[in-house]
Amino acid sequence: MDTGTHVVMGISLGGLATLDPTIANDPLLPTSIMIATIIGSQAPDFDTILKLRNNAVYIRNHRGITHSIPAVLLWPLLITSGILFLTPETNWLPVLLWSFIAVFLHVFVDIFNAYGTQALRPFSNRWIALGVINIFDPFIFFSHLAAFAFWALGLPPGRTILVLYLVLIAYYIWRVSEKGRVVAHAKKLHPDATHVFVSPTIRWNQWHVVIRTPDVLYVTESRNHQIDYFEQYSFDPIPDIPVINAARKDPNLSAFLSFSPTYRWEIEEQDDITEVRFVDLRYRSKGHYPFVAIVKLDPELNILSSYTGWVFSEETLQKKLNIVTE
Repeated sequence: MDTGTHVVMGISLGGLATLDPTIANDPLLPTSIMIATIIGSQAPDFDTILKLRNNAVYIRNHRGITHSIPAVLLWPLLITSGILFLTPETNWLPVLLWSFIAVFLHVFVDIFNAYGTQALRPFSNRWIALGVINIFDPFIFFSHLAAFAFWALGLPPGRTILVLYLVLIAYYIWRVSEKGRVVAHAKKLHPDATHVFVSPTIRWNQWHVVIRTPDVLYVTESRNHQIDYFEQYSFDPIPDIPVINAARKDPNLSAFLSFSPTYRWEIEEQDDITEVRFVDLRYRSKGHYPFVAIVKLDPELNILSSYTGWVFSEETLQKKLNIVTE
């Protein structure tokens, strides 16, 4: 989820904790737990700092180890230790419990995005991405704000947030069901489909869908349970040829391939430069595929420049590659 949604979730957990009368009646605990849940709701995303290095490092590692099983256990210990350092008289056990709940909820809701997490590390490095909830979901965010408004008007925070969470549980169940309908429809149209990749959008009735059959990749959109076809590409596994093998040694392309489950690739010769381009097919927007990886090589297959990430025009991409096009 986006940062704003994680923040409101942290605040809501702080309110939910007041259902425990021991916490509600303690002079220190409500504030300490609110701080713990807000920090805990953000902690797994502290790896966003990796963007300062480069996109390849960020793509390969974001939502990786910081969302892993050891991290889910470590973050609450660090948060609780910090709070106890500032307020030693605080009852540490409820703070530890609620900071753990905040961290766990962060990782749990991220699983429902198309991006996903490596939540099972160190037992598995597989990305778990259910593709049910958009990175920013207006209903989730604004329902939290509505609950906070009732809270500010004097309703008990614990019961108010409990109602909010019951509504959100029902919402998540409905979204899982809706995605299931989209997948079932795609498989009905293509019984030979080996994979159906679904990415939610900000609209409830609209989904990006890539259908892979043994021979073809269909780029489609499901809107109001009707599938519209945009493009189709031959499904060609990555070939074992020198130019591709050289390009795959580049960190940007390597990071892209570690993350993207469905893509097309192409090789283009431009004077003495060979361009290898991979395009993720899940995020088609206005006829453009913004998530790409590109590597440019010289005749000896030395890497000249490369890039991976989100880019919305060819001109911008070439600037990022530091190559002037004519």
